[in-house]
Amino acid sequence: MSLVLATAAASSAQQPGTAASGQGWPTYGGDTNGERYSTSAQINATNLQQLHSVWEFHTHALDAKLPGSRYASFEATPILSGDTLYFTDPFDVVFALDARTGQQRWKYDPHITGYAPDGLITSRGVAVWEAPKPSGPCSRRVFLGTLDARLLAIDADNGQPCATFGHNGAIDLKQGVQWQGDGYYGVTSAPTVIGNTVVVGSSVGDNQQVDAESGLVRAFDVTTGAQLWFWEPLPWAQSQHPRTGAGNTWSTITADPTLNLVYLPTGSPAPDYYGAYRPGDNRDADSIVALDARTGHKVWAFQVVHHDLWDYDIAAQPLLFTFHDGTPAIAVTTKMGTVFVFDRRNGKPLYPITERPVPQSTIPGEHTSPTQPFSALPPLAPLTFTLGNTTPDGWRRSLWDRIVCRVAVATRHYDGIYTPPTTTGSIMYPGNLGGVNWGSAAFDPTTGNLYANNNRAAFSARLIPRDGFYMRYHTTYEWQISDWPLWIYSALGVLALNILYHYEQRRLRPGTETKRPYLPSIPAIITAAIIAAIAAPMSFNKPPANLSHFGHELSAQRETPFLLLREPLNDDDNLPCNAPPFGAMTALNLNTGKISWQTTLGTMSPAGHTGSISFGGPIVTAAGLVFTASTRDPWLRALDAHTGAELWRGKLPFPAQSSPMTYTLDGHQYIVIAAGGHASKIDSLGDSLIAFALN
Repeated sequence: MSLVLATAAASSAQQPGTAASGQGWPTYGGDTNGERYSTSAQINATNLQQLHSVWEFHTHALDAKLPGSRYASFEATPILSGDTLYFTDPFDVVFALDARTGQQRWKYDPHITGYAPDGLITSRGVAVWEAPKPSGPCSRRVFLGTLDARLLAIDADNGQPCATFGHNGAIDLKQGVQWQGDGYYGVTSAPTVIGNTVVVGSSVGDNQQVDAESGLVRAFDVTTGAQLWFWEPLPWAQSQHPRTGAGNTWSTITADPTLNLVYLPTGSPAPDYYGAYRPGDNRDADSIVALDARTGHKVWAFQVVHHDLWDYDIAAQPLLFTFHDGTPAIAVTTKMGTVFVFDRRNGKPLYPITERPVPQSTIPGEHTSPTQPFSALPPLAPLTFTLGNTTPDGWRRSLWDRIVCRVAVATRHYDGIYTPPTTTGSIMYPGNLGGVNWGSAAFDPTTGNLYANNNRAAFSARLIPRDGFYMRYHTTYEWQISDWPLWIYSALGVLALNILYHYEQRRLRPGTETKRPYLPSIPAIITAAIIAAIAAPMSFNKPPANLSHFGHELSAQRETPFLLLREPLNDDDNLPCNAPPFGAMTALNLNTGKISWQTTLGTMSPAGHTGSISFGGPIVTAAGLVFTASTRDPWLRALDAHTGAELWRGKLPFPAQSSPMTYTLDGHQYIVIAAGGHASKIDSLGDSLIAFALN
């Protein structure tokens, strides 16, 4: 009898057309903790081979060829509210789909303008708020931050702006931040809702100038849009000359409704790679910061990088969990691949943290921190750069590529992790891609395992004197010298002029002409061959893709004596020079402090399992499965959560630069992922949202 009553109670608690508790995906990180864990368990190791695509939705985001379409990244993770999925395309168009069929219910286009088309063109998601007793217009709201720096409130039922929020459903976030007007200030991550408050950070263009926009974090009333509080991450910056900008929170903020705290993963002060105008540790930049969600007052903070010169901002969403002794805890995964764990009430470390000496800068006026914090937990990826040329399954770097890498390393400075930038070039390892990037980590509360995709790719950072030879060469001569067709045309021109000379000689000086005036002379042929030979190496010198964070980047760093040249330390096949794997997934048990397993994730070469750089992260389910994509090969993978063994893979139309999500509706479990290609490979972009389910 008690079993029948319990079953009836459970059935009545779940409304028709809604997911049961723990089987939905109500926030970007899966739940308020950001654990990316689901109790859905219909899909398991015994039936994985029956998993297949059941619907596919196209956003058509690229059809209009809007400015920046070439570099647009479909990085969204949908959320589920009721039986509706909500998500965004890279241009902030919001879609509402039937979660069972993928049929569109509505879409809302905010018609963004004024964004930088060469910046990061993406939107990772939305947040939903629901009134205690929803009834009437806008009693359920979708919140979105846009690339052109607006916070929007949209009726979740029909896609119409909520007119009572701000000004006709929008708040201009450019106010009060010392907006620079260059299009690099906006929002790329989902806002965070806690109670009746919506909290939003911002994205600020990296390495553009010292006095970039402020990294203000702001909270607004969900119904009226009235600003409730703001928090300035760098209050000391106003006294600097020039003023130091940024320290912004561009990634996802996590909320704890029980403690009434929000946890901010803050970024670097501006610019990322030159800090002479921002002396000291730059407190609260590159930090995990806990704020009172009611007032915005800082409760505690911990800085994971002092005086950042490597773009080691906290990219991952903070993860809330319960420690083995019952302590409410928070785990912070970093671009360095290190993991810090704290009591989330007061910031007390739950695993020891020590300050260790690190390399120092040789740039005049730059004063690097003498030490950096290191966690006692094992890193998710190696902290030391080493060259490597093979994988166990047969991939082997070519002899030429080995030479390219050895030369690249020999001509750059490297003293270990936290080697500062130099004017001759320094090796950054891990690079600014991580470690762990915005894909964040997943956590299984039943085992204590944290799962994280981690990148393993070295970058080079070089400070270029603004008035030096390099800049004169780069702006005046380099484009001409590296234009290999110009050398071919020049060689042909030598031959043509030589033949013309023969005919002119025949006309002007009869009797002295060559027997075959239509053929160039031997000296002319030799000269042309030498000129044409120059084109050979130039044809292999591919023009760098100016893709911020992914490839070659020459950034202005205005108001400083230097520009920044940042680029991946790759071989001629565009593979990282460091030892493979170039990407992996690591499982770290937060209860024991030990690595449970590591496995190579994806590949960047058909010749072997090299591992792949990835953007996006994993999720984990109660069935003991970890799902992830995000690599440069087009697969959604299911791994055994206990061993890391790959159990299944499903083909995607394009590689996914996103994190999956899962939910169970009407007894059917779905895995949904956005597959839009990698912005680092601009020849392969798409617009698909795909759902997988069992037969």
